[in-house]
Amino acid sequence: MTLDKSQQKSSFLPMAIVAALFFILGFATWLNGSLMPYLKQILQLNPFQASLILFSFYIAVTFTALPSAWLIRKVGYKNGMAIGMGVMMLAGLLFIPAAETQIFALFLLAQLVMGTGQTLLQTAVNPYVVRLGPEESAAARVSVMGILNKGAGVIAPVVFSALILDSFKDRIGTELTQIQIDEMADGLVLPYLGMAIFIGILALAVKKSPLPELSNEDEAVENTDKGQLKAALSHPNLAFGVLALFVYVAVEVIAGDTIGTFALSLGVEHYGVMTSYTMVCMVLGYTLGILLIPRFISQPKALMVSAILGLLLTCGILFGDNNSYAIANVVLVPFGGVALPDTLLMIAFLGLANAIVWPAVWPLALSGMGKLTSTGSALLIMGIAGGAFGPVSWGLMSSATDMGMQGGYIVMLPCYLFILFYAVKGHKMRSW
Repeated sequence: MTLDKSQQKSSFLPMAIVAALFFILGFATWLNGSLMPYLKQILQLNPFQASLILFSFYIAVTFTALPSAWLIRKVGYKNGMAIGMGVMMLAGLLFIPAAETQIFALFLLAQLVMGTGQTLLQTAVNPYVVRLGPEESAAARVSVMGILNKGAGVIAPVVFSALILDSFKDRIGTELTQIQIDEMADGLVLPYLGMAIFIGILALAVKKSPLPELSNEDEAVENTDKGQLKAALSHPNLAFGVLALFVYVAVEVIAGDTIGTFALSLGVEHYGVMTSYTMVCMVLGYTLGILLIPRFISQPKALMVSAILGLLLTCGILFGDNNSYAIANVVLVPFGGVALPDTLLMIAFLGLANAIVWPAVWPLALSGMGKLTSTGSALLIMGIAGGAFGPVSWGLMSSATDMGMQGGYIVMLPCYLFILFYAVKGHKMRSW
């Protein structure tokens, strides 16, 4: 898959378009961290029901990743992007009847459609990052796009809070009347209508843009038959890598998208922006990874450090005091920040532990795959489905333990233990 020589002359404008799309992907993804506690309040959901908001979004990857690849082969990458954004626009419009009727199933449908559109857009846009520009600088472009994606995760909760939550922050921890519930539900209509219109305009702009089409003369046809899959999974470093990404995405989504719901349960006024704290830590971790790997620390060692940090922070969350503000008094309050419970800040710090897992696992998992690399990549992408099951596990455990939502974070311990195993041994295994 290459760009024609005439198309390689100027890649600035195409890269700017791709950068905007990565920002949109991040914005729509991490908006869930604010949406989840807001809907929990309006619809009076328990933790498990609230986790279904995330499940319905991320499960779309499982069902639509391969169909998305097929569609893109039929219509081309640029058209695939436009169609993906069209599906996302439809999802935004579905939030309007969902808000008006307050039917939980409609919200879940809107989330499923949003996840489907995102999967299609992501499948179409990712190859451009590698192919637009010199191959030797591809890693730098991937890093920049990753920072843009997580940077959007910082901004999305702030925008959601400014447009919606600030009008209703006096209702935190109170029993809502039906009139108040209706007002809060109606507060979703205009922002999601505006987002749908904006995405629709952007879809048309991409369709009419000078974004070059990727040619396929060098692209190996993806073969996902049983023989190819069996051959790929005969490599333990890949099989364990898929599982490592599955549990990684699970803890990434738990840390990013349940923190606001937990903050709401603690009566934190600004619960809607808590996802931003996790995303700031992820951007910091991403930046450290760019600076330190592999110049000062190898990928396996960085992965090991990440797993150990994740284990320590998870233990701190489980056994921490929700009435202690010691960390905030050191890192936030002296600089004009808000005093937040230690447990919340430790969830946010998980962003630092999680940041480099994704870029570290990929090369380790695909090492030695040769002609099976494309099949291995497809399997690794399927690991994103962990984002569907991680929050559900947290929700189930939150409802089952006496510690409530705080106890639900225990599901992260086996996840980080497996990442540690992969960093120490799993990535080295070449045969069963």
